[in-house]
Amino acid sequence: MKTILSKYIFITIAVVTLGSCDEEFVTVTPKGAFQESDYYTNEKQATSALVGVYDILRKNTGGFENILTVMNSGSDDFYAGGANDSDGLGHQYFSKHALTPTYIYASLWNDHYQGIYRANKLLQKLPSIPMDNNLKVRYAAESKALRAIYYFNLVRMFKNIPLLLEPLTLDNMRTVVQADPKAVYTQIEKDLVEAIAVLPASLPDDELGRITKVGAQAMLGKVYLYDAKNTEAATVLAEVNGTPGGTNQYGNHLLEHFEDLWKFENEYKFNAESLIEVSHTNNSQTQWGSDAESYGGAAEGNLANQMIGVREYDKGTTTDTELDLSPGWGFNVVTQDLYDAMQNDNRFHATILELKELKENGAVTYDAGYQGTGYFLNKFLPRSKDRNQGPGEVDLNFQQNSYIIRLADTYLLEAEALGGTGTRAQALLDAVRARVGMPSIPVSLSAIKNERRMELAGEGHRFFDLVRWGDAATKLANRGFDAGVDEIFPIPFNEMQGTKMKQNPGY
Repeated sequence: MKTILSKYIFITIAVVTLGSCDEEFVTVTPKGAFQESDYYTNEKQATSALVGVYDILRKNTGGFENILTVMNSGSDDFYAGGANDSDGLGHQYFSKHALTPTYIYASLWNDHYQGIYRANKLLQKLPSIPMDNNLKVRYAAESKALRAIYYFNLVRMFKNIPLLLEPLTLDNMRTVVQADPKAVYTQIEKDLVEAIAVLPASLPDDELGRITKVGAQAMLGKVYLYDAKNTEAATVLAEVNGTPGGTNQYGNHLLEHFEDLWKFENEYKFNAESLIEVSHTNNSQTQWGSDAESYGGAAEGNLANQMIGVREYDKGTTTDTELDLSPGWGFNVVTQDLYDAMQNDNRFHATILELKELKENGAVTYDAGYQGTGYFLNKFLPRSKDRNQGPGEVDLNFQQNSYIIRLADTYLLEAEALGGTGTRAQALLDAVRARVGMPSIPVSLSAIKNERRMELAGEGHRFFDLVRWGDAATKLANRGFDAGVDEIFPIPFNEMQGTKMKQNPGY
């Protein structure tokens, strides 16, 4: 049984390259398994342990149960898709808002707690490790920032969660109870504030992917907004955003071309708009059956690419490079509602690839799969030119990075925190729209909500936005959404066994 409790008691460290960091920083030669008593004894091991804390960021787009495709499935913009209604049951049940403690991906809970365990253990051990004190302080700050991100994901998904700030023991592992969600938010904010005071403002090329001051500030502003601290959110996000449409104090700015955000090439990774980014590589050369968790585990590829790819796709004789796709598994098909909403938006083609008419005309062929509409999420479609050329399996080794948070997101978060009114909120909204050649419109909360949908479609934010705004029951009424229940997930059945935790209401 893979539960939070067992993961808190037993630790095996076997670190490989991981998501969210540059290859130079995160490449650590695996040393097999270590007993905890023999570990955390020098700087090299502390670095390996920090890499292990970062590893859980890859949950965003790595592995079959990745956050992006799961959260897209439960929004009004996408269906689960796949081959049939039993393909990826966690996706399917969330898409229908019919989750149960049995039919939910337990990894959404326990992977995040594994990251928290790793952060807590490193924070506990750092004071006694013989290494440069400045490095210790930085490692502690990064661990706190990452712990905050993992708790933020957990509290948004499950709300009623244990707040663990040190490793459990055999004496207390069965007596864990859930914390007040406000206490969780308070700890998240504390961790981020303390991290911001220490983290570097910029990084050398061989450290790209590590958390910086601006990345932690962006997360803190977002957390404050979810915690209904709008004034604090606006203040912190203003430090992140700087002059709308300009370059902020850290050198960040909106990319000139929206479509460049979704390119696989290295020159577009860790770009000026990116604040926290998940790194994917084909370095692990993962093959089917090469490890016990080939959907996740040591695999470093972006599996969301393969999942979102068009089933049994064949471009036929077309020479249009836009249509030179690598076949995938057909998840996250675009709804007619999103397709219609984006028709007159200049982000349409970068966001949605329309193949329906091409198939009807015989130009391309594909399997529509389950809930197929003929409209696909172009931001993450795998391209033939990006297929792995090494010994690893193509499906498991796509290399597109993904964003935890980027500048256009923080522009709109700040505009929302300002109440959707005023000169600065107008300038923030205008800057996002001007980047894609869209005209200015009067700022309002309604306008900001729509802009977030257009700008961030398919990036995994929509469901959380709808819940935060109180709009989920209306927008998801035709998907089986039960107000007062489906705003949060059920706690996975196995995680409840032998504990004092209580299941979330309605489940």
